[in-house]
Order: sequence, then C-alpha cells, then structure tokens
Amino acid sequence: MRKLRRKTGKKVQFRHDPAPEELLQTLNEVPLFSELEAVLEKIQEIFGQAADLVTRRLKVNSGQLALVYLDGMVNKTSVEKVLNEILLIRPQAEDAGLRLGTDLVRWLERGLAVGNVKVEESFGGVVRGILNGETALLADGEGEALLLETEEFEKRAVSEPQVEALVRGPREGFVENIGTNLTMIRRRLRHPSLRVEKLVLGDLTNTKVAVLYLEGVALEAVVEEVRRRIRQIKIDGVLESNYLEELIEDSPFSIFPQIGTTERPDRAVASLLEGRVLILTDGTPFVLYVPMIFTSLIHSPEDYYHRWHLVLGIRLLRTLGFFITLFLPSVYIALTTFHQELIPTPLAISLAMQREQVPYPAAVEAFLMQLIFEILVEAGLRLPRPLGQAISIVGALVIGEAAVQAGLVSAAMVIVISTTAIAAFLFPSYELSLSVRLLRFPMMLLSSVLGLFGIFYGLMLLLTHLVQLRSFGLPFMTPMAPFFARDQHDELFRAPWWAMRKRPKIIGSSDPTRQTSSISRKHLELEAEVEERKKEK
Repeated sequence: MRKLRRKTGKKVQFRHDPAPEELLQTLNEVPLFSELEAVLEKIQEIFGQAADLVTRRLKVNSGQLALVYLDGMVNKTSVEKVLNEILLIRPQAEDAGLRLGTDLVRWLERGLAVGNVKVEESFGGVVRGILNGETALLADGEGEALLLETEEFEKRAVSEPQVEALVRGPREGFVENIGTNLTMIRRRLRHPSLRVEKLVLGDLTNTKVAVLYLEGVALEAVVEEVRRRIRQIKIDGVLESNYLEELIEDSPFSIFPQIGTTERPDRAVASLLEGRVLILTDGTPFVLYVPMIFTSLIHSPEDYYHRWHLVLGIRLLRTLGFFITLFLPSVYIALTTFHQELIPTPLAISLAMQREQVPYPAAVEAFLMQLIFEILVEAGLRLPRPLGQAISIVGALVIGEAAVQAGLVSAAMVIVISTTAIAAFLFPSYELSLSVRLLRFPMMLLSSVLGLFGIFYGLMLLLTHLVQLRSFGLPFMTPMAPFFARDQHDELFRAPWWAMRKRPKIIGSSDPTRQTSSISRKHLELEAEVEERKKEK
C-alpha cells in the first residue's frame, strides 16, 4: 500500500499501486509537500532512482533550493545560466529580507531570464515537466515548483525529404521534432489566423500532438470532428503518426488510405490554404492532413512548380500508370487463357511459341513472377542502401533471364510484370502504390477464373467501394462522385494559376475565394492594345 504525505503532514493512502498508465493521473491529485527533502525523495522514488535524474541543491539564506532535470533532455548552458542567476539574485534577496517560501519563489519567477516559466502544485505536473525536458525549481517550505523551459536534445537536422523528392521545389522536409516542424510551417504561413492546438497522447509515452488549421478557411465542423476523434484516443503510447491515422480514419478495413500524409512543409501549407486540418505528431517527420480525396494521391507538389501545360501530360501518365499497375497482368491472363480470339494473329502465334515450354498456366506463371518481384522490392528496402539497389537491379535481371532460359516463364510475362512493377512507382503517394500492388493479386485471381468478365466484376466492386468511402465526412471520390464542375480545374489536369480563383467547393467552402482577381490572356491583349494606342498618340 502506497503512502503519500500532503503539505499538512497527513498521509494519503491508495488501496493499490496505480498501473503505469494511471500513475501520472494519480499524481495529479497529490499536491507537492512543503519539505524539500520529502519532495526530492518522492521524485527519486517515482523515477526509480534513475541514473540520469540530476538534483542540484543550492543554499539561500537559511534554507535550500533544488534544481531537478533529466540529463540529456535539457540544454546544459541554460541550466548553468539559471544557476548563475540564482547566485546573483541571492544577495538581493538577502538584502530585501526575503526568506524561503512564496515570496522568494515569486521573486525568482520574475527574475529568471528563461523563455517560459510555469508554476506547478502537484507531483503529476512536475514529473510531466521533467519528462518533457523542463527543469523543476523547488524551494524548501513551499508547496509549489517552477518549471523552467530548458528543453534541448539531439535531433536530426532539416534535410531533403526522402520519400517525396522533387526535381523543382523546396528542399526542406519535416524532422522528428514537433517544434521544428511548427516553425517550418509558420515560416511559410505568416498569418495570425493560423491556429495551433496542442495535446498530449499516450499514457506512457506522453507524445506531443498538434492540430493546425486556418480559422475562417477550414470548416468548423471538420475541425470539431478532428478534436472529438483525437480526444477519444486512449492508448499506452503513440510512436508514429500512423497510430493516430488508424485510430481516427473513417473506414479502418479499407485498403485505401483516407488520411493524407506528407513530409513536405510546402505541401502541408498548401493543404491548410485549401481548408484542410493538419495533425503533427512528435517523433515522426510525417504529418497527417484531413480531409483527403482520391485524386490527392496522384497529385504531386511539383505539379504546382511547373508550367500548367506540362502537368496535363504528367497527370495523364500517372492515371495511365494506375490502370497498368492494376489491370495489365490480369488482362494478359484473361486474353491468353480465355479470349485468344481478341489477340492479333501474329502476336497470338508468338505468345503460343513462347509458352510452349512453360509447364503451367499463365495465371500460375503471373502469380509466381509477381511474388518474386515483391520479394525483391522488400529485400531492396530492408538492406543497406548500396546493397539494396544492387540486389534489386541485379536480382531482377538475373532471375528474369534465368527463368526465361530455363523455360519456367515466357519472355512476354517478364515484360508484363516488369512494366507493371515500374508503373507502380509513378504515384507520388507510396501508400497508394502499396494498395494497388496488393489489389493486383485479387484482380489476377478473378481474371484467371472468369476472364475479362472477372476483371469488369472486380472493377465494379472497386468503384463501389471507393464511392462509399468517406474522409471525415467528405466523399472520397469528390469531385468526380459527386461531380463538381468547378473543381475540375485541378483534378486530371491543372488549370493555370490565374484561372484557379476558387478553393475546392467542399473542403474550402468556409471561404471559397482564393483570388480576388484573375489575369487572363484576353486581359493581357487588351492591356497591350492600350499601350500601343498610347505610343501612337
């Protein structure tokens, strides 16, 4: 049975030791003791006599002060600066006749040159502050503590994004520190309407989470729904943003992602400007944005950094890659197994000659080759980068050539699988690439049983599923289904910036205007004509 002593000297008893996830909540109800040694002893007990818990005692007048922090979580220079300031303040306090207690604590609160100072009266607040890298200043004879902002620890420097690399565009990517990520967003969106709401999730990890949105642009209903879903999360730990993604998405059994992810500050700010809500998680460079639509998965930030004429062809190529990745092996199986009459005669003869030495059906051949390729891809990702690239390329060439020479697969099948594999990496979204790669297998199974009818049946099921999906209440296939003509200027093609005067109809309907005026070719021609007339006069 645990006993805790209050400031009054009375003992507080608990029927049993609280579970780890309940410990901080329990300590929130326990006020700090007035005796400094009792407080320090209790903090040591809570941390289990941790070797990295540092306690620095100081004498002031007839009593003592103590600084408590975790080694490696604080800036040593800031702590030393606080120590020096206390030593400088001490003679002033003695001259003023201040003794340990409330007067001296308030004196220190006003006099210390620290960015942020908070007053805590419970063990839970002090322990949570120490875990977050703050330094606790405790005084003998006082049931309050000052939490000084001294947080600093080793973190990765800002570098180029690894997953969303671009040819043209900013080279900065998010890092694992939520404070740095917030700063990068603030640098790009310098407006007081940007709202930042901070929360703490994970009973054991106490992970910092931030919700960002533009007030007056984001729909209040979406913001409130994000708050509601996040506050309902009760979990031991949050180590990556995918924890939150799975806990707050609309359809957890769907293979398609319904929440967007990005490691690029420019894309995150663009989402805010469209009326979306960002969710930042400490410890990961991937930021979530909601709501999300299907076409966002095939859009790249680079689409807005090139001239709009080029983007039309690039997006059409990605759309074609989606259908190639999903259906090419299935169509090959259906044509060679059920519908040979649809193949041109010379090509049919060539395929028949290639398959003459293959001992099993086209469906088995396709499944084996697809499985081998997926193994090579995963092996290339898990191995060290120089080895991974060599194994992926050499392995694919050697295995493909050896399989054809041994008569295990046909050369046409190697071409089909290779084309399918390359097309899968056309998508800017890695999550979409994974989803389509997995969907290939059921589509191949349907085509091997029902031929082209199986492919159409699978396509109908897929479209029905996509139309039913929602992302925080927003239809996943909007603006295609339901159809909004106004939003087609940034879907399969991108209109020039001067033509995109409105935000997406549903996402940014709180403030639909993106531009107050537009510059069209006709306007430019009129201006040129006016200038010519002026010169003639």
